[in-house]
Amino acid sequence: MSGKDSRGTAVPVPHLAESLVAATVGKWLKKPGETVEQYEVLCELITEKVVVEMPSPIEGVLTEYVVAEGATAQVGDPICYIREPQDQAAALTAAPAASGHAAPNALAGAGQSAAVAPGSPAAAETPAAGGEHSSRFSPAVLKLAAEHGVPLASVPGTGLGGRITRKDVLAFVERGGAAAATTAHVSALQAAPAAPTAPQAPTAAPAVPQQAPAGPVRSTGLHLTSNPPTPFREADRVDDSSRGEYFIDVTPVRDTIASRMRQSVAEIPHAWTMVEVDVTNLVQLRTKLKDEFMRKEGINLTYLAFVLKAVVGAIKDYPILNSVWAVDKIIVKRDINISLAVGTEDSVITPVIKKADHKNIAGLAREVDELTRKARTGKLALSDLQGGTFTLNNTGSFGSILSYPIINYPQAAILTFESIVKKPVVINDMIAVRSMVNMCLSLDHRILDGVICGRFLQRVKENLESYGPDTQLY
Repeated sequence: MSGKDSRGTAVPVPHLAESLVAATVGKWLKKPGETVEQYEVLCELITEKVVVEMPSPIEGVLTEYVVAEGATAQVGDPICYIREPQDQAAALTAAPAASGHAAPNALAGAGQSAAVAPGSPAAAETPAAGGEHSSRFSPAVLKLAAEHGVPLASVPGTGLGGRITRKDVLAFVERGGAAAATTAHVSALQAAPAAPTAPQAPTAAPAVPQQAPAGPVRSTGLHLTSNPPTPFREADRVDDSSRGEYFIDVTPVRDTIASRMRQSVAEIPHAWTMVEVDVTNLVQLRTKLKDEFMRKEGINLTYLAFVLKAVVGAIKDYPILNSVWAVDKIIVKRDINISLAVGTEDSVITPVIKKADHKNIAGLAREVDELTRKARTGKLALSDLQGGTFTLNNTGSFGSILSYPIINYPQAAILTFESIVKKPVVINDMIAVRSMVNMCLSLDHRILDGVICGRFLQRVKENLESYGPDTQLY
């Protein structure tokens, strides 16, 4: 914690990870003048394409922002100032001594404006729980609501944009809101059948029933919605009708992606090579096992788990693929940590499967399901993105049959697994229909050459084509 001054106690950017040197403020969730409880969320920090909530280390009144939304601060630099209760009391005590000065009183009024009594006119003007942040609750709020049986949908939020705080939940409980909400809900259910039917006024046209979706929403691949949005928020769009175009502000996440891609292309001499793999036996094996695996594990058995196992086995045979360039030396990593490229609707994230060589196919399937679920719900921690040594990208999830990936800096290579397609293939001078897939490897030509990469891809191909009815998942 930094020192104090007239603004209060400086709250610094926390040291979230060993390699983290800076963080960007994505959105402030508390305003200057509002009361902040200890561990209450102050703002959202964007680090390594992950959004993390920053809790307040102290209790008091937020007096000033130091870092604006979208700005970046170094670890340890102050991000805001909070005046603690004892400092606030000291300021109020000293106020009479300051003859003719109204600043302390104004400051006290700012501090008191956040603590609005329930039922007061100011509280009536507070945004309701349907605001922008109403569906996002901190762990402390969720725990408190569960302990008291509070339906959060019924709690009015006093935080920024209607966000619900711990104080809101406690005030709701003190007013007997939890019991009242439950009683009202039960009474409404009991009274509904006995309620007399009121005569309906004639209407110009009958209400049109809402149509049900044509099919279930996909939970795998990149097609997460029927109408995928552009990877930009509508709020970032600035229209310029005079020029027939509009502008989109670059978000911190998009800026990070751009920086990493530019660094990779600028520093790494890319080359690429590709092989075609017959995965007919793999398709039959997965078809045979997927239903039983779903019943046993509760998750989908994807092709990616088998591909990961094949890739990890090949890296064991050719460990130079698991390395980084260090100017005067090549550093070969002992642990095989596979970065998995996961597409969300606004970015691509690469969470890491740590020590993938210690896991069987079932264990890899569980890791894939957990990491992709966390990535698409915004629940990834900073540690989930660190330590990757080799990247695998499942570009086939959206129908691609050939792609040239950019290396995930500073790794030595990235491999794509394309879409599985049935093709006529010549086997022993006869034509057969087989399930074929392309696998493309982008390589750092400072470290890797065609011979070693060709052998690596051939080993991946052999591992994939060796799957059969006797392959064990555990």
